[in-house]
Amino acid sequence: MAWMSSATTTGDARTAEARTLGARLFMASLGCAELIATYVGVRLGLYEALAGGGPASPAQLAERAGIARRYAREWLEQQAVSGVLRVEDAARPPDSRVYHLPAGHAEALIDPDSPHYVTPMTLLPAGGIARVLPELLDAYRTGAGVPQARYGDFHGGQLNRPTYLHHLPGWIATALPDVHARLRREGARIADIACGSGVSSVALALAYPAARVDGFDVDAGAIALAGRGAEEAGVADRVRFRAADAAAAAPAGRYDLVCVLDALHDMARPVQVLAACRALCAETGSVLLMEPRVDERFGAPAGDLERFMYACSVLHCLPVGLAEQPSAGTGTVMRPSTVRAYATEAGFARVAVLPVDHRFHRLYRLDC
Repeated sequence: MAWMSSATTTGDARTAEARTLGARLFMASLGCAELIATYVGVRLGLYEALAGGGPASPAQLAERAGIARRYAREWLEQQAVSGVLRVEDAARPPDSRVYHLPAGHAEALIDPDSPHYVTPMTLLPAGGIARVLPELLDAYRTGAGVPQARYGDFHGGQLNRPTYLHHLPGWIATALPDVHARLRREGARIADIACGSGVSSVALALAYPAARVDGFDVDAGAIALAGRGAEEAGVADRVRFRAADAAAAAPAGRYDLVCVLDALHDMARPVQVLAACRALCAETGSVLLMEPRVDERFGAPAGDLERFMYACSVLHCLPVGLAEQPSAGTGTVMRPSTVRAYATEAGFARVAVLPVDHRFHRLYRLDC
C-alpha cells in the first residue's frame, strides 16, 4: 500500500540519519579520548622522556618519568595503536616491547618554537575546558560567564606561539610596509593589548630591535609568565609588562602600532577597548587586529574550520566574554562585518582586511 511504502521510506531515511550521526559522534568521541591521552603524556612529561632518553620499554619509561609501570605499558600501547608512537616489535611480550617517538612527532609535541607545535591545542580542551564544565552548565542556565582564570594556566599566546614567532613579523613587513618602516626606526613604540603570557610581545621585540614594546593584560599570573619569557629571550631591556587595563595605564598618543591579537572577541566591551587603542596611537599610528578567520556570513551546515570556531565559542570564548558585565557577548565567531561595526563606533575612519593567507586567522588594519 502507498501509505506503507511512504512510512517505510521515512523510516529508512530516519535510520540512515541516526546511523550517520552515530558514526560521526563515535569518531568525535575517539578523537576526544585520544586528545585526553595526549594531554596525559604532555602533563606527565612522557613525550619528553621518550625524546630525551630514546626508545623505551614500559619499565624504562616508568623509571624515567616517575610513573607506575602498568600505566606506562597501557599508555605506550594506546599511543602506538593511535599512531603517535612506533613499536619496534609488536609480537614481543607486552613488558618487553620497545617504543619510540618519531622525530617529527616530537617536534610537534615538545618543541614550542616549531611552526608545527600543537601541544597547546591539547591543553585547552582537556586541561582547560574540561575543568570548568560544571561552571559552564551553570552559566548556560543563568546567563553568567566563566572567568578566564577558571580555565587554568592556559593563555592564548601559548596556542598562537608558532604564529607569533614565525608569521607575525612577516605579515607586518609585507601587509603593513609603512608600519614596518616606522618600527625599524630608533625610538619606535609598540603596545600589545591583552598580551597574555607575552609571546606576541617578545616576538615583536625580536623582529624590531630598535623598538620598545609595552605589554598589557589584566591577568597578573599571565604577566608574571610574560616577564620570565622576556628575560629568557634576552629582550627584557626593551619589553615592559604591566598587569593593568591599558586604557588606564598607558599614555595616549604614544605608539606607532597598537596590537590586539586574538583577544578582542573575548572582551566584554570591545568598542571601548578599540576606542582606547585609538587614543594610544600616535598621529601616524595604526591598530592591528588578529581575529579568527570565520566565514563572512552564517551558513549551516558549515566546514570544519567554522565548526571548530563555534565549538571554541560555546565552550570558552563566549563564557569568558560574559564573565564581565555589561558585555557585548561577541564570542569567537566575530565576522568582518562585526569588526567594522565595532571599529566605526570606536571612531576609526578606515578598516582594511589585510592580504594575509592563514587558515585560522584574519588580520585587520584600523586607522583614524
